[in-house]
Amino acid sequence: MPFAKVNNLRFYYRLEGAPGAPVLVLSHSIGTDHGLWAPQMPDLLQHFQVLRYDTRGHGASDASAGEYTIEQLGRDVLGLVDILRISKFAFCGLSMGGAVGQWLALHDPDRLSALVLANTSPQFGPPANWDARRKTVLENGMAAVVELAMQRFFSPAANGRDLLVSAATSILLGTDPAGYAGCCSALRDVDHRGQLVRIRTPTLVIAGSKDVSTPWEGHGEVLAREIPGAKSVRLNAAHLSNLERPRSFTVALLDFLLPVPDGDPLEAGFEARRAALGDAHVDSAIEATTDFTRDFQELITRFAWGTIWTRPGLDRRTRRLLALAMMAALGRWEEFSTHLRAGLSHELEPCDLKEVLLQAAIYAGVPAANTGFHLASEELNKVGLG
Repeated sequence: MPFAKVNNLRFYYRLEGAPGAPVLVLSHSIGTDHGLWAPQMPDLLQHFQVLRYDTRGHGASDASAGEYTIEQLGRDVLGLVDILRISKFAFCGLSMGGAVGQWLALHDPDRLSALVLANTSPQFGPPANWDARRKTVLENGMAAVVELAMQRFFSPAANGRDLLVSAATSILLGTDPAGYAGCCSALRDVDHRGQLVRIRTPTLVIAGSKDVSTPWEGHGEVLAREIPGAKSVRLNAAHLSNLERPRSFTVALLDFLLPVPDGDPLEAGFEARRAALGDAHVDSAIEATTDFTRDFQELITRFAWGTIWTRPGLDRRTRRLLALAMMAALGRWEEFSTHLRAGLSHELEPCDLKEVLLQAAIYAGVPAANTGFHLASEELNKVGLG
């Protein structure tokens, strides 16, 4: 298992993604662990090398005795990235992780390329509340705060709330009370309110409209107002907004972190077209281009591939399935066959085609699905999957 010794403690971490890709560090809330970010990982790994870790006192990381400070938690991050030889990284932290992100941006800004502060605050409320929570868990264990935590983590109408609560409860109950109490101290003492104007790292603030722990008023809005140039997004969610609104959270993250292509999207379009349809198809199309068709080919490449297929909101597999469904519904069988062959040579499987065509049978008509099944069966036989 991947452990690292940092500041005389053993930290659990997971570093995933293509070596050489930009690094994104994810930092979780109090009472959770690195698994908090599981819904975001498939999309993030298409663009980043992602480092997740368990904060001290949480998950599989060691819990040191006594009270912690936000500086300690921040230096834990710096020690870990140093061991992993990561010189520059983007940082996304939720709640306690967001407090760590603020500390990093204030004390080692040259290491950060971008900062995302989700469901967090420059100051987390009356110290007496945190002292009471410390006392509760140290005397009565983690079960004593489960009900309070779940009421704050998720809104009553959250989609799949029972499953979310069940998973989060297991993680919370497995947290070391000493580690949880230590982090309560760190959050009790955080106060970045007078320092936010010094943050120069490009920053996105994500807030939840149903978040009672760090509501927009007095928390997210302070970060967005005081950090120069900060952008903000508000989601219809409670405190763990990345679990309650996983797709919206991920899209907000990618829209902020991914670079905006400069100039003409034609070059990006060719890259996306080759990735989706294969070099042989694109090379053949280029070779067949004439003066008469050149403008049309560039229009397709620039706008369909360079503008739409490069958007991060849907992954390539989803776009393939949508293209197949639309081509079947419209009876565009030449294009259907092109996307069919390309999809089978990449990530699509026969079960994917079956579901798309069954859907088309209901919403576009049985004759369309019949032709689609016929063409798909022919192609599957050609590649030995029929």
